[in-house]
Amino acid sequence: MIEVKRKDGESVETLLRRFSKKVQQSGLILRTKKRRFFEPAKSKREQKVEALRRITIRGRKEYLRKTGQLQDEDLRSRNPRVIAMIKRALRD
Repeated sequence: MIEVKRKDGESVETLLRRFSKKVQQSGLILRTKKRRFFEPAKSKREQKVEALRRITIRGRKEYLRKTGQLQDEDLRSRNPRVIAMIKRALRD
């Protein structure tokens, strides 16, 4: 627990600045973020399956790009129709 006591004549801003500095130095924020986004370790098999899936999708996208069925702008699009079109093309 981090504790900072207010000194005589100290402004709230200064007190808050000292508190923030102590929190940063303690590493509390980093530990909390690591715990929040923690993902349990995956088995070797799961890692291989995911890697193969990524490689397959990357290859399909490259093929569609080379054949002119997919434009670079389409990959950056957030339009749901374009995203659905890309997913359909990758499935085929």
